[in-house]
Amino acid sequence: MAEPLLAHPLESWLGQIHRGDCVEGLAQLPTESVDLAFADPPFNIGYKYDVYDDARDASSYLDWSHEWISGVYRALKPSGAFWLAIGDEYAAELKVTAQEIGFECRSWVVWYYTFGVHCKHKFTRSHAHLFHFVKDAKRFTFNSDAIRVPSARQLVYNDSRAHSKGRMPDDTWILRPQDLTDGFNPDEDVWYFPRVAGTFKERAGFHGCQMPEQLLGRIIRSCSQPGDVVLDPFSGSATTVAVAKKLDRQFLAFELSDDYAALGTERLSRCAVGDRLDGAAEPKVSAPATDKRNGKRSSGGKTTSSESTASPAALSSRDSLLQHGFQLGLFDLPALDDASQLLLEAFGQSSEGYSVDRVVADPRLNRRFQQRCDGASVPGVAAERNRHLFRLRKAGKINPERFDTAKRTKIDWQHARRFLFACEIAWRVRSDHNELSLDDILCDPEEAAAFEKIAASLAEGFSSLEYRWGALMLRKKLHSAVENAERGAVPALDPQSASGAFGEAARAARDFSALPESAAVYALWTGEEGECLYVGEAANLRDRLCNHRTAPGTGSPLNPYAASLVWRWWPVEAVDDYPLARQVLLTRQLQPRLNIRV
Repeated sequence: MAEPLLAHPLESWLGQIHRGDCVEGLAQLPTESVDLAFADPPFNIGYKYDVYDDARDASSYLDWSHEWISGVYRALKPSGAFWLAIGDEYAAELKVTAQEIGFECRSWVVWYYTFGVHCKHKFTRSHAHLFHFVKDAKRFTFNSDAIRVPSARQLVYNDSRAHSKGRMPDDTWILRPQDLTDGFNPDEDVWYFPRVAGTFKERAGFHGCQMPEQLLGRIIRSCSQPGDVVLDPFSGSATTVAVAKKLDRQFLAFELSDDYAALGTERLSRCAVGDRLDGAAEPKVSAPATDKRNGKRSSGGKTTSSESTASPAALSSRDSLLQHGFQLGLFDLPALDDASQLLLEAFGQSSEGYSVDRVVADPRLNRRFQQRCDGASVPGVAAERNRHLFRLRKAGKINPERFDTAKRTKIDWQHARRFLFACEIAWRVRSDHNELSLDDILCDPEEAAAFEKIAASLAEGFSSLEYRWGALMLRKKLHSAVENAERGAVPALDPQSASGAFGEAARAARDFSALPESAAVYALWTGEEGECLYVGEAANLRDRLCNHRTAPGTGSPLNPYAASLVWRWWPVEAVDDYPLARQVLLTRQLQPRLNIRV
């Protein structure tokens, strides 16, 4: 720790990721000040962390584990809870260690996933261990109603005997593909809490061992109250503290890596109390229709040919579940199929002659479309209706013979150039964060708003439609740019031939008057020897970098690097002859973090 905080009150620790060794930090925390601790420590299996050595000998690892678990025990209130995530190699040893220190084990949860690393000479690992410890077995927080899930009676059988509030989760936490039909590809096997892989939707992008937000949500909801203090000794990707913040808890964490701490702090800055948790949530309830004539479910969970909607009993059961917080979700796809005609009519009443893309991307038109859907009792939430609209277009149901969609959106390329770089960065950030396509982002009002917030932090002063439509324009233009780049329409740029480096710190005291007002391709770097963040092209380099200079606002992905940003550029004859083609070539060479992959 840079500065000991031993004499400081608890308030001085809260709301931060503290850089330093957690053993030292835990020793300085006020005694019995924390309500809940969650720890996902290194597993000692040789993982390549930023600064930590994950290949200690066993006795050293166990001694170190005893130290930090003792620190957690000291920091926890008498009624506090401690959750430990650990792999097979040391699960038994650390359970015994925690109990020797004084913890009581309430539950040994198995978190099951099925895409573990393939093993040649042993069974493939498909689980991790989650231990729920408390200091006092007779006095601890456990909010059972906050984490109830639908039972099989509700989800599968539409049984009126089912308890209306659902049931407590089992101690094996999984998700079946049939529980979220629109969320999975046919060859996927997915879970309540999918392990966050490099291609997954909520990927933070800077840490290899990331816990799912929904898993942390279940733990934090069950073992703490709003306003309680949540501690994470190993912040890593900052999921624990991000979820704690979203769920209105106070929080603090420790992180050994300066880079992880900075990026985790930036992740915290992008979320707020009340934000929804990322990732696959609990199963949403819309029970498959039950044929009351023979008591059997119809094939595939869909209604039989003689049924066009769920039975009144199913709807009544579903309404009851909604009152207890279970949300309608992607289970309603069969019902959406049945309501396609109503959805098409709602589109015709709200489109004003524009295309499906415009109706989905334009907040004003989409509100009208959703209102028409509500009035016609079209099932599903806004994101599902929007996605189904795209499906109907793909199926040829939205065609010139039936709908006039010839009206054009008047945003031209030259105007869009002023904010397209912001659209691209926001698109990449949201895509990496939640593994969403651009259509997915625009279909979901919450995702679209998050995308827009990032874009506005980079290029302020434009409308919601401009940011969203700009991304669609960019996607279309990138397709032709890739073709032009691959057929050699423009020469490749030598990464070593950049015209200069212009650092943020040096720029702070002067303007951009020394830069050319001509066409160029440019790149942003995290420092002289750092990582490439973004590659762009500009018809006027000085104007573009002026836009970038004023960019880092609240929630900007550039904020963690603002003090060390370096610009390099390559003068070119023009960028409008083959738009984005030069950018594509340089992107492929430098692999920047914030460009769309091409």
